[in-house]
Amino acid sequence: PIPPPSHFAHLYKPNSSGQTIILGIEGSANKCGVGVLCYNPTTQTYQTLSNPRKTYVSPAGCGFLPKETAWHHQAHVVALIRAALSEAFPNETHPQNTHLSAIAFTLGPGMGGPLRSCAMAARTLSLLWKVPLIAVNHCIAHIEMGRVATSASDPVVLYVSGGNTQVIAYSDGRYRIFGETIDIAVGNCLDRFARVVGLSNDPSPGYNIELEARKHCDERPLKFVELPYVVKGMDVSFSGLLTFIEDLTKKKEFVKNDGDETQGEEQFTTADLCYSLQETIFAMLVEITERTMAHCGQNSVLIVGGVGCNKRLQHMMADMVADRGGTLCAMDHRYCIDNGAMIAQAGMFGLQFGSESMLVKMEETQCTQRFRTDQVEVVWRPKTRGKHA
Repeated sequence: PIPPPSHFAHLYKPNSSGQTIILGIEGSANKCGVGVLCYNPTTQTYQTLSNPRKTYVSPAGCGFLPKETAWHHQAHVVALIRAALSEAFPNETHPQNTHLSAIAFTLGPGMGGPLRSCAMAARTLSLLWKVPLIAVNHCIAHIEMGRVATSASDPVVLYVSGGNTQVIAYSDGRYRIFGETIDIAVGNCLDRFARVVGLSNDPSPGYNIELEARKHCDERPLKFVELPYVVKGMDVSFSGLLTFIEDLTKKKEFVKNDGDETQGEEQFTTADLCYSLQETIFAMLVEITERTMAHCGQNSVLIVGGVGCNKRLQHMMADMVADRGGTLCAMDHRYCIDNGAMIAQAGMFGLQFGSESMLVKMEETQCTQRFRTDQVEVVWRPKTRGKHA
């Protein structure tokens, strides 16, 4: 990323060392995270000083409801803020008085109750510490954190999480959506299937599906059960696929315990279905990502969002990108999964480049559950019009 233009310096207050430090608060779903991010003008680099988070884990077979998730965030956000400041500034008692330039928070999209709980914490701290507020689009935060963490300058972005599935590329001042789900998100599809077969929500249902699918090996290959493959132009659909695979678990051929070595040829297990589900939906995502690469003339792909941690998705995407002579930019759970540092990173760009839509007054901080990626003007990137504009 380019260093901030000097004529926007009046919008914020660097610390005594000339560094700009932002505290970011994320709470759009079942994870409450607080991150502290520092921009060093000497080296022109961004550094994550701390990034603790807490996850609300619901019982097996259940999803997380907005009310209970909001209670979880309200119970943990203050402790997370203290932990983040203590880790970032271990030898200081009140670092907020001398170091912080602003507080960034998730404006949307997300679940209403959890969003409002964390926004309330951000508003309170802004008033207490007399620092400006920065309202951040959750999707933009994932993208910018990924670009900084992987040094990807202008990739095609596959954004896959529990609430979003989008293929994105930058053009003319905005992140344009080239393909997306027309019903439920890929992470929601995985989570709901995990509930049907009784997999744990700890640490996440999608990860436990991945563990089941990893049982596939040359010595004991899993069965591939053919599932609906629904790609409509540049968009994908998962709801019918989910209904189909849920119905399979009600058939007599379904054996929940895969430890039975004597299962018949027509039978299939939980691991078989997890493997088949992953292979099918990830192939759909790879297809629309490759089509976007071809249309945009890009040779790199960045995967962001919680599902982006999945090693099988990364391997399938890496194979496709390598065939096209490109590079895959991927991250682990530290930055793929919702976290406070990504909110601080997007907030840092908005602050440094004077984004009018992100530098909000107190009365403009109402959260929204619907906030599309292409609604945000990306003022920190040049308005160059490419092939795909």
